[in-house]
Amino acid sequence: MNSGSGSGDLHDVAGRIVAAFTAHGIEPTVALVPGSQVGEAARRALQEGASLVVAGGGDGTVSTVASALAGTGAALGVLPLGTLNHFAKDLRIPLDLEAAVQTIVAGHSVAVDLGDVNGRLFINNASLGLYPRLVWEREKEQRAGRGKWRALAIAAVRVWRHYRRVDVILNNDKRGPVVRTPFVFIGNNEYELEGFQVGRRQRLTDGCLQVCTAPHMTRMEFVRVVAGAFTGRLRAEEHFESLCAKEFSIEARRSRLGVTLDGELYVMTMPLLFRIRPAMLRVLVPAS
Repeated sequence: MNSGSGSGDLHDVAGRIVAAFTAHGIEPTVALVPGSQVGEAARRALQEGASLVVAGGGDGTVSTVASALAGTGAALGVLPLGTLNHFAKDLRIPLDLEAAVQTIVAGHSVAVDLGDVNGRLFINNASLGLYPRLVWEREKEQRAGRGKWRALAIAAVRVWRHYRRVDVILNNDKRGPVVRTPFVFIGNNEYELEGFQVGRRQRLTDGCLQVCTAPHMTRMEFVRVVAGAFTGRLRAEEHFESLCAKEFSIEARRSRLGVTLDGELYVMTMPLLFRIRPAMLRVLVPAS
């Protein structure tokens, strides 16, 4: 568990986790560590012989633990303690703590795909353009002492006022043209773009990356895309494009760009090589 997650009284939550596992005859080892040490804690558990490591937290914590377990054969258990919990929701893992523990104890696992960009893994998605800028501005405001939600509001206003597009070249089988887009979204498997399930994934086992761009989209057209995300009509939006690929690369005029992976911001050197890693991670999920 990430000790800096701010998810209420973490020691109380840790106590509930221990009690829930103990009720099933299992005594868990709980590590409450700073976010920067979550990956190391997971790797240390593997070195000590653990065949199951549980991530308690949001998508950032789950992604970090998943990256440590990928390709090892050890299983990942998920206790969704974050705000959004996209990975858990897409795998139908219960959001209730006791029910999530029961899912882990039952031991039913599936092998899911992971996304890979220049050797870094992600469980949900990667993004270039507006969203990394939003994260950077939000983190700057939080370092200045703003609360999470106030920092996000200030960052959103600032990004909106200084609406920018990024020039990229997307190479899929062959070199593509220069595309000016406010964002490039890369999903680990395909996200729903229509209907009530917009923003959700039906499967994480199809072995593909979804790439979404919005060539030449203006500020007001971007507002319509955001509205489309809430009304389930993204595909109908003018300029919105989506494709699926197993591997592709992205080039840009700048040598380094901000990239978010599962909501965490990184500055990465171009070009960016994206690949799908099929069946890279075992995750404990409900049997039905």
